[in-house]
Amino acid sequence: MTNKIRLTTIVLLLIINSIYANVTLPRYFSNGMVLQRNQPIYIRGWADRHEKITVQFRQQQQHVKAGADGKWMVKLKPEEAGGPFELTVKGKNTLVFQDVLIGEVWVCSGQSNMEFPVKDVINAGDEISQAQYPQIREFTVKRAAEAVPQEDVSNSGGWQTGTPENVGGFTAVGYFFARELYNRLHVPIGLIHTSWGGTQIEPWTSGEAFTGNDEFKEIAEKQLGYDSARGLRTCPSALYNAMIHPLLPYGIKGVIWYQGESNAGHALQYRKLFPLMITDWRRQWKQGDFPFYFVQLATYDPNKGKVVGNSNNGSTYAELREAQDMALALPNTGMAVTTDLGDPRDIHPKNKQDVGKRLAMNALKNVYAQEVVPSGPRFAAVKFVPGKALVSFTDTGSGFFVKDKYGYLRGFEVAGADKHFHYAKASIVNGNIEVYNEEVTNPVAVRYNWADDASDGNLYNREGFPAAPFRSDH
Repeated sequence: MTNKIRLTTIVLLLIINSIYANVTLPRYFSNGMVLQRNQPIYIRGWADRHEKITVQFRQQQQHVKAGADGKWMVKLKPEEAGGPFELTVKGKNTLVFQDVLIGEVWVCSGQSNMEFPVKDVINAGDEISQAQYPQIREFTVKRAAEAVPQEDVSNSGGWQTGTPENVGGFTAVGYFFARELYNRLHVPIGLIHTSWGGTQIEPWTSGEAFTGNDEFKEIAEKQLGYDSARGLRTCPSALYNAMIHPLLPYGIKGVIWYQGESNAGHALQYRKLFPLMITDWRRQWKQGDFPFYFVQLATYDPNKGKVVGNSNNGSTYAELREAQDMALALPNTGMAVTTDLGDPRDIHPKNKQDVGKRLAMNALKNVYAQEVVPSGPRFAAVKFVPGKALVSFTDTGSGFFVKDKYGYLRGFEVAGADKHFHYAKASIVNGNIEVYNEEVTNPVAVRYNWADDASDGNLYNREGFPAAPFRSDH
């Protein structure tokens, strides 16, 4: 071996040893982090093989030895909300993480409407200047796609506080969700924001979820595949591998999700893919059926007026909304209806304040046991009588409310045996909705707000939540 080769080998060995000798943790373990309260706290990382690691947090101290692969993990006992605290991890080197809070941690994920930042919402200037929430923290996962599951996220940024200097870049839906929780619970709120605009649901689902299912394997292989123009992010599981798997098993309270626009047109598949992903994430996190709340697609006209998406022409957005609604059959799920908040000309509606608030109402009611009404009226059943459809609803809160100064209900349609839908008159009768059209003497189906542009509907409950779109036929 020549001296040059020998020197190069020594340098490489020194570099390799330096990489593994120092204790390191995933990048979201950093100053200002928020850890989930009242749940076991998992701290993990890497070190030299068989290196002894000590983890100190508040009154807890644990020792662990890294494995032959250098990986290590400790499980701390649950802690109450509070802070700031210090977390110390010591091996051959010592890491001290400061300003650590204990509170409620929520994952915020999806596509561009979850990415949409506070700086672009309506009244953004006021929202930013009035953001005095240092105990609301956000960690944004950098966009990345990988062919295999990763152990760490790829970004180098840390946790940011909800103050004017930072909040403009926060996920708007996540921030307004967190603000509502904080103002009611008065505990730290941590947001792990991991989204990518224009993405379908398949890349967010793990490879394990597709394994052994011929239908989903076919979807993954034929429908998506590798798109060289858009990159690896279009491939099944690629975003899960790089932007979700590295977070495990960081303790979380639940997930808020805003996605679906990129799957419009494949609603029948989404009926199965969406529950598959929810179940998959819950299985991967090993925290049981944690809360999973999602946003139903807002009003939008994807055809720009060229073809009206409605009951008679077909509506991809209405069908996708229905597929989302079906996911409510899973336990511990909730949905924010936003048909009244959208803009037919803009796929990114700017009123994210109400979106975040509606998601928060689900959490406040079902997770934090607060006396609030979480959502609006939902279709329960229909009874057809000569010339009329009598529609009953659940979740009416303190009663129906019609957003029209003359009290006219809009958005309802009926069809006879010919399956052609007609705009219908509707009125509130004895706690139900009576729907009719003189041209349909024997109605067999009724629909509400079944259109891409679903801004016509104006049925709410008195708490201000809109009725969810529905169809009685299949």
